[in-house]
Amino acid sequence: MIGNRKKSREKNSFDIDNDDFLLSSKIGGWVYILKSKKDNNLYIGSTSDLKRRFLEHNKGLVFSTKLRKPFEIIYYEAYKSEHDARKRESNLKLRSKAFAQLKKRIQGSLL
Repeated sequence: MIGNRKKSREKNSFDIDNDDFLLSSKIGGWVYILKSKKDNNLYIGSTSDLKRRFLEHNKGLVFSTKLRKPFEIIYYEAYKSEHDARKRESNLKLRSKAFAQLKKRIQGSLL
């Protein structure tokens, strides 16, 4: 019984290299929040390929974040439509109330 619990906890942890869900062809777009390990600031973005984009951020290939690397993903949302993901990203960036509500929901991840 204890061994099974340990396995399920490990399976729920986020591993960018081994997460088959990220490779799903049914996901058209992602909204994500990165936290800089350098300055603890947050970055909101959207993409059609979360794994690729996360690696680009950490390799310094994204102009707006290259001086703040390395990053960790603290939150993401999956959308069937990339257009819907872009709209959600815009909403979080332009409407401070929407972002404030999201930050309340993920307080533990912001630490």
